[in-house]
Amino acid sequence: MCGIVGGVAERNIQEILLEGLRRLEYRGYDSAGMAVLDASQKIERRRRVGKVAGLAQALVDEPLAGKVGIAHTRWATHGAPTEHNAHPHVSNDRVAIVHNGIIENHAVLREELIQLGYPFVSETDTEVAAHRIAFHLDSGADLLAAVQRTVAELEGAYALAVISLADPERVVACRNGPPLVVGFGIGEHFVASDVQALLPVTQRFTFLENGEVVDVRRDGIDIYARDGRRVEREIHTSGLSAGATDRGQYRHFMQKEIFEQPYAISETLEGRVHSERPIAPGILGARAEDILPRVSAVQIVACGTSFHAGLIARYWLEGIVGIPCLVEVASEYRYRKHAVLPNTLFLTLSQSGETADTLAAVHASRDENYLARLSICNVPESSLVRESELVLLTHAGPEIGVASTKAFTTQLVALMQVVLLLAQYRGVNSEKLQSFRQQLLHLPSLIEAALKLDPVIMRLSERFVERGHALFLGRGAFYPVAMEGALKLKEISYIHAEAYPAGELKHGPLALVDADMPVIVVAPNNVMLEKLKSNLEEVRARGGELFVFAEAGVSLDDGPGMNVIGVPSGAGALTPVLMTVPLQLLAYHTAVFKGTDVDQPRNLAKSVTVE
Repeated sequence: MCGIVGGVAERNIQEILLEGLRRLEYRGYDSAGMAVLDASQKIERRRRVGKVAGLAQALVDEPLAGKVGIAHTRWATHGAPTEHNAHPHVSNDRVAIVHNGIIENHAVLREELIQLGYPFVSETDTEVAAHRIAFHLDSGADLLAAVQRTVAELEGAYALAVISLADPERVVACRNGPPLVVGFGIGEHFVASDVQALLPVTQRFTFLENGEVVDVRRDGIDIYARDGRRVEREIHTSGLSAGATDRGQYRHFMQKEIFEQPYAISETLEGRVHSERPIAPGILGARAEDILPRVSAVQIVACGTSFHAGLIARYWLEGIVGIPCLVEVASEYRYRKHAVLPNTLFLTLSQSGETADTLAAVHASRDENYLARLSICNVPESSLVRESELVLLTHAGPEIGVASTKAFTTQLVALMQVVLLLAQYRGVNSEKLQSFRQQLLHLPSLIEAALKLDPVIMRLSERFVERGHALFLGRGAFYPVAMEGALKLKEISYIHAEAYPAGELKHGPLALVDADMPVIVVAPNNVMLEKLKSNLEEVRARGGELFVFAEAGVSLDDGPGMNVIGVPSGAGALTPVLMTVPLQLLAYHTAVFKGTDVDQPRNLAKSVTVE
């Protein structure tokens, strides 16, 4: 959600900022803009509603020339997506600011600033911060001090980057919630919302903590804590290359990421699965050997797709390990009191590690009697990783498409690794553990086989283009799979879709079933199959059309109202991971046929860094 990039360079910074914005497009946005301090010591600004491509064309028509600048992709919160609400915002033509997050006390500050004579031209909360910094500059502060004083007055979650004519050789930035990374070059330094934005210019980074302010100059950077003291921070070298975020041969990032899943899962298994002990305890960190034997319950907290992964893991934890597991949406968890079972492990899931509600839930958990916090995350430098005692990284690689695919399946593989670790300490039969180990190792090849269904599913998806609604059904651990399938379809095709446990059909959803309501069913070959078949007959009896993704060995035939798509078998307990893949392909091809923006669906952000 929203993206910041800025810096002080040795060269014209326009193209650096523009490429940074392109690499932040995955976060979701509805306008884009840039401000540069030019050679005549003026702040020049370009803003456009819509895609970064529109801003790029504006810069062709009217280029910016300068070595210090900031840029932004905005996702509207306060004020509609219009050019006058787009960032950067300026104050008195001498301060420019970009902002992620929400300033909660903006209304009070706005009234004070109006009384002081500062003119407002937007409906945003951001403009308040611009004028407040200008106010402190007018009071004699330099840019660093002006930002520090302004930050002390703001309430809410925000990241800011500021340039000013008063200090034309620096960018000052700060973080209180949304992430901000500092990039180190040679004679030039940068800030951005994400490492990916800066990979073309550097692979050396450090990460701001909440409450910190960074002073960025050509000759170096200084980081200051909330109390004003200087902070020393380690510099990390990223293993990502600038090409890691290219689409390659694929039409969309989502398509690429669906087809990368066999490799991503193999990477998430690499070095973690052993013949003697299926999973090495050390993968969670040095404290794992002390904490894991004491775990007698698990609380999972996550949002969106990660929440669905947690729901599947509940079946594994209770069915394999035999310990209670609760799963809750982070935005709900953080606002209620909890009865915490003794020795409960608090487990969070997040692709980005910057999801605001999940981070807030982690902070809330520190006031409750949890044994420890374990995070499963795809970004090693993220806030979530730094907040947790135990960490298990997925190795999905960069995921650019807003609709999560490989991050979801690698989370499930990581969750199974946690399940098997706990099972080892609970004395689960070693033959069973070895069986699960084999299932993990076999999974990448099974997903490769499932991806060969792509042409079949592409033809099938044409039949969804004119549909306005869809119903997804599953039973047991496949109900969350159905939830994930429904989420993917609604996210990128804008077809209203919802999921139900198949056994709940008679308790309401059956009223919706007719010839215009496609019903998508996940049908594994398990003990619930005969009951599921009864549910299918209930749909056919009402004239509904079924699209059944059936595991090999399930005896169902195509016929009137019944379309059967065979999915490979052999994944065992990991079959929910395998069954997810054809649902991803269905959503993808439906969206392509409908002509929607697959990678950047409307109104959505990849990383939700505000409430």
